[in-house]
Amino acid sequence: MMNVGMVGVGCISGIYLKNLHEVFHELRLVAVCDLIRERAEKAQKEYNVPKLYDTMEELFADPEIDIVLNLTRPYQHYQVSKAALLAGKHVYSEKPLGADLAEGEELVALAKEKGLVIGGAPDTFMGAGIQTCRKLIDEGLIGEVVGGRCVMASHGVETWHPDPDFYYQRGGGPLFDMGPYYITALINLLGGIRSVYGYHRTAYQTRLITAKPHEGEIIQVNTPTHIESFLTFDSGVVVSLLTSFDVYNTKQTNIEIYGTKGTLYVPDPNCFDGKITFYNGETRQTEEYPLAFDYGKNSRCLGLADMAKSIETGNPSRTTCKQTFHVLEAMASIMKSAELQAPVALTSHFEREAPMDPTLPHGVL
Repeated sequence: MMNVGMVGVGCISGIYLKNLHEVFHELRLVAVCDLIRERAEKAQKEYNVPKLYDTMEELFADPEIDIVLNLTRPYQHYQVSKAALLAGKHVYSEKPLGADLAEGEELVALAKEKGLVIGGAPDTFMGAGIQTCRKLIDEGLIGEVVGGRCVMASHGVETWHPDPDFYYQRGGGPLFDMGPYYITALINLLGGIRSVYGYHRTAYQTRLITAKPHEGEIIQVNTPTHIESFLTFDSGVVVSLLTSFDVYNTKQTNIEIYGTKGTLYVPDPNCFDGKITFYNGETRQTEEYPLAFDYGKNSRCLGLADMAKSIETGNPSRTTCKQTFHVLEAMASIMKSAELQAPVALTSHFEREAPMDPTLPHGVL
């Protein structure tokens, strides 16, 4: 049993609270904290959280807390994670690890210096959908991997999100917001990334919010919102990735992996489940494959449970900074490449950890 203190009780916190309470009983939520106290009070009451703190510093000073769960906005991840590490706490952060590469490098170095673990989201790759696709690829269903194409394209979040401004600021944008899901899925399917090439632009300098409670307000866009990139993996395979908040509609599927025997259609990496189909190049038929692993429902907190078990046992974790930093470096390098108009090589190296074990009881890592 490891004790968790949650900093940030916004939109994403709901599913973490639910799963901490109902699924992952090897974790215990002992404290919550939010700048808007009413949010923390609501969570405390609904989930019987023992402690509520007015400031994150007070929460970090609690000797009972082992891991800080950082659910703040992307541009706040660095500040909160750094303060938690300095206070001697392990950290699990929502994505991304930092708003830029320098922040990620400092956090990784600080965790190493303090003998602490810092890891983070996304953990959707640990779900039934991506794990089943990994198994199918590893077993040779699609033959030798030839390449791939990924698309995450929409017309933004301001029509539905209650607080959309941060999506268009530093640390936001479609690549840093949604890219972690796609890149994390890809490296767990195909291995580490060697280099990237990127292009970006911003189609709209302002955005009109049409969702309550900020309906009618104008957002100033301060980050690129249409990014096209090419990822070269250690294997030599090249996969293209489009992330955009400037596209009204597309028929492109989430992730397609092309092999010498056919094409695998990978489900949405923002989800834990999804339909898996394979176009068989020999039979010219489309085949559907059942999910072969646990965690088909929204299981956010799965990565936190995995990291906590790793801290307890000393076994490798699937969600430590080895992965989250590699993803951050890939995204930062895409943006750097777009500015330089040249390819950028990554300095970090990534090797996949073991796949999930489908024989374990639900909620146990």
